[in-house]
Formats: sequence, C-alpha cells, structure tokens
Amino acid sequence: MSDALVVDDVHKRYGDREAVKGISFTVGEGEIFGLIGPNGAGKTTTLRMISTLLTISSGTISVCGHDVSKEPDAIREIICYLPEDAGAYKDMTGRRYLSFMAGFFKSGKEKEEMVENAIRIADLGDRIDSKVDTYSKGMMRRLLIARAMMPSPKFAILDEVTSGLDVVNACEIREIIRDIAKSGVTILLSSHNMFEVEMLCNRVAMIDHGEIILTGTPSELKGRYDAANLEEVFIKAVKEREGSA
Repeated sequence: MSDALVVDDVHKRYGDREAVKGISFTVGEGEIFGLIGPNGAGKTTTLRMISTLLTISSGTISVCGHDVSKEPDAIREIICYLPEDAGAYKDMTGRRYLSFMAGFFKSGKEKEEMVENAIRIADLGDRIDSKVDTYSKGMMRRLLIARAMMPSPKFAILDEVTSGLDVVNACEIREIIRDIAKSGVTILLSSHNMFEVEMLCNRVAMIDHGEIILTGTPSELKGRYDAANLEEVFIKAVKEREGSA
C-alpha cells in the first residue's frame, strides 16, 4: 500500500510559541486514519497545514505525491477539507445549496450528476428540499459532508466531524464515512472522541502538546498498554512521558 500522506518533521511556530513540534506520520491509500488528542493539542493546526491553509514553519508534507509547500494548487484539486465550524447558506434549501456549490466545479449535465451524487450521500430524503435553517445538527453535517465530497476528492480531511451530535446521528455519520472510504477515498479525521476513532479508524496517531506520542492500530496500542480502550492508552502514554521527562 502506497502512502497518500507523508508528514515529516513538521513544525508550526507563531512567534515564540510552537504549536506543532516536529511531528511525523504517514497515511496509507484507502485508510481511515485518526489524529486524536485533547483540545488544543495541535490537531486542527496540523489539518490546516495539510490542506494548504497554513504555511509550514519547517519540515515537509506530501499529499498523493505533491509537496504542500511547492504544489499547493495541485493538492487543492485532489483534497477536500471540512472544518469543525463549517456552515451552509441557511436561506437556501439543501438541494439549492448543493447546486450552488456544484456550480464552482462543473456546469450542465456534469453539474447535475455532481448534485445528484451529493444528494445520495446526504441521504436526507424529502428534507433535501427544506430550508437549511430548519435542519438539525445531524442533517446539517450530512449536507456538509455531501458538499465536501462533490468534487470526488482522492483525500478527505475531516475535523471533529461528529462534534455536538447525539449518539444516533454520530453513528449515522460514521456509516457515511465508512461508505466514502469504501469508494476509494483516503480519509484523515481528527477527534477528541477516542471511542469513536477506535470504532472507525484503521490506524491512529495520538498528539499531545504539539507532539505525536503514539502511532498504530487501535488493537496494537491497547495491547501495548494493556488497556481496555484508546482513552486509557492515551492517559497511560501521557503519564509515561511525564515520568521519563
């Protein structure tokens, strides 16, 4: 399996503050890979560097063979990025919103096909013709995921994609993500919900205070730390680092 993403010794500095401290990890083609850690650990900063929205202070990032610093336009053509705080035009219906966004990519029949595929992903039934301002959080997230997937990206970046959702809606969103991965899209998602990541991801990287502290499959990491879940793994790994500091 080839690597869709290679992050090598990446730093991000804001003046004297270092938000990301020399992290390295890889994501294989077709994987669902989780970047997990507490709020403020450096997850979103990392995703924004990968998606070309933030410049790297030092190190390199390659997405599907393209260097983030040297080929940002090429990367933007093959990725989608859904931030945690994304929104939609609330005075539009779901269908009109998807059609409007599709117009930035295609026209004519190709645009119609793109919209129909997005409607299928959103799976909102008759509510696709309701105004967005009547949508629940779960419905909104479905719509936004569908919008993100419209240009058929090779690599999808999802930031806290189930944040604020109830158990049922979060479960439904996870199923959508699994279906997207089955279609051949590589997925990198960030979350502070380690239970969710354990259920969803092939491999994970744990980040704390801007540093990657562990990488592996959920089962490998639980076995290494004799832990019942990834949350317990994270707590034990942090204590281990603090004890050796």
